[in-house]
Amino acid sequence: MAIEKPDDVVRYNQAAWEREVSAGNRWTIPVSSEAVAAARRGEFEILLTPTIPVPKDWFPHPLIGKEVLCLASGGGQQGPLMAAAGAHVTVFDNAPAQLDRDRMVAERENLEIRTVRGDMRDLSVFPDARFDLILHPVSNNFAPDIRPVWQEAYRVLCPGGALLSGFGNPVIYIFDWRVIDVEGRLEVRYPLPYTDLEHLPEEELARLLEAGQPLEFSHTLDDQIGGQIAAGFVIAGFYEDGSPPDEQDLINAYLPTFIATRAIKLAGFDSGGAT
Repeated sequence: MAIEKPDDVVRYNQAAWEREVSAGNRWTIPVSSEAVAAARRGEFEILLTPTIPVPKDWFPHPLIGKEVLCLASGGGQQGPLMAAAGAHVTVFDNAPAQLDRDRMVAERENLEIRTVRGDMRDLSVFPDARFDLILHPVSNNFAPDIRPVWQEAYRVLCPGGALLSGFGNPVIYIFDWRVIDVEGRLEVRYPLPYTDLEHLPEEELARLLEAGQPLEFSHTLDDQIGGQIAAGFVIAGFYEDGSPPDEQDLINAYLPTFIATRAIKLAGFDSGGAT
């Protein structure tokens, strides 16, 4: 397909993630029955980034009865654990096969989970102040622009609600990954902000598209963190993470490759400031 507009990217990446499910990408593997049973006892670990669980004090207490949106978070991972812990869960994702994973776990474990397919930048299916908590694991690197994601998340959160997000450190995109994989060394090649469409040489981009791999976008920290603040959030939590041991790459030896934030929608404020 020709990819000329942001909506073309969304459609392409939807199909690409359908293939990732078939290939067994780690973000498409549903949680086990044992993990669900532990979550029913209040013992759960939620990952927004590859290895470090979200701190327990980032979640509302009590969680039971809270409205939770798992944003671009299909795959049968975060949603089922939140549902087992007593939350009312909606999973929103662009890939039908990812949503199938959540429905499969819900049926297997007798959980109530609502699934909705759509673009993470457009949450118009939901009314204002619909959710108490939003979980947004690493996924917005597959969206061509992310400020609308933060703006929509702010709109659908209740005052006092929290957005918990994971995303890639944009600096990882300056390196030539072919050199890392083939020659085992780091070589700076690309400027930031990086996009596969604009910066990959024509032959490399053609190979990526032929293989059906998802298109990625680095985004700036100004858009990732500053964009949340501009939407009206207050950043109340932050940590860094790396890749799991079986996926360690050379970059991990020098810096953390993932970031997580906890952003709060304060009561009595809107995106323009105090009311």
